[in-house]
Amino acid sequence: VLGGGGLFAAFPLSYAILMPAFYIPIILMLLGLILRGVSFEFRFKAQKRSKKRWGYVFYFGSLIATVTQGMILGYFVQGIAVSGRNFSGGPFDWLNAFSVMTGVALVAGYALLGAAWLIMKTEDVTQEWARRCTGYLFWLVAFFMGLVSLCMPIIDPRIRELWFSLPNFFYLGIMPVSSMIMLGILWYDLRHRNEYRPFFLIQGIFLMNYIGIVVSTWPWLVPYSVTFRQAAAVAESQSLLLVGAVIMLPVILAYTGYCYWVFRGKSSHETAY
Repeated sequence: VLGGGGLFAAFPLSYAILMPAFYIPIILMLLGLILRGVSFEFRFKAQKRSKKRWGYVFYFGSLIATVTQGMILGYFVQGIAVSGRNFSGGPFDWLNAFSVMTGVALVAGYALLGAAWLIMKTEDVTQEWARRCTGYLFWLVAFFMGLVSLCMPIIDPRIRELWFSLPNFFYLGIMPVSSMIMLGILWYDLRHRNEYRPFFLIQGIFLMNYIGIVVSTWPWLVPYSVTFRQAAAVAESQSLLLVGAVIMLPVILAYTGYCYWVFRGKSSHETAY
């Protein structure tokens, strides 16, 4: 919601084009997030026989939210159909083979990140279960990373030219090489039962991949039709947003950091929610 509001204020043209293209997956994603929040609270207060049912609702909501996020990203990098200043595609253009693949890939990535978090934060049975999960999820994530990296240059010739032309090949090659190095270290840590570093390595891999997507679609805010300069609001609106961001971002970072500080260390059965 915050991202949508910021996009509307800072880049109204891109908002007007992207929202009709993503109406259905965004609505599904929000419904999934609502299911997550509701089921979490109801499971905590439910009787023993209904806890499992609410657990399934939480799982289903998480799956919907993650798949739709991945599909939105997959459709975005393929390019949005634009005619003039309006979205000219159909309501189900977002539903295609590549977007389904990126949706499944994001599920695998989030699952690996969550398993690494459990390794870092839990002990005993839960930690061992998370370790077993990472053994399968690691290879699944590595497979999807390679597959998406192979498909991206095929999607649009401009992406292929950007990454494989000289000297860009050497400059941009730092990102995939860094991802491969971190994958190698991650596999070593998982094999040697490191508790803390895998979580941060996976975050680094995510960061490298997202930077790669930004580089591939730059400077397009609506690939490959509208640049961020064409979509930008007037200078007065941008200045107002800058003031709000300068005030609110430190506040958000501060209370987020405080939350992580409060819940630092491993969770135990006695301190669980």
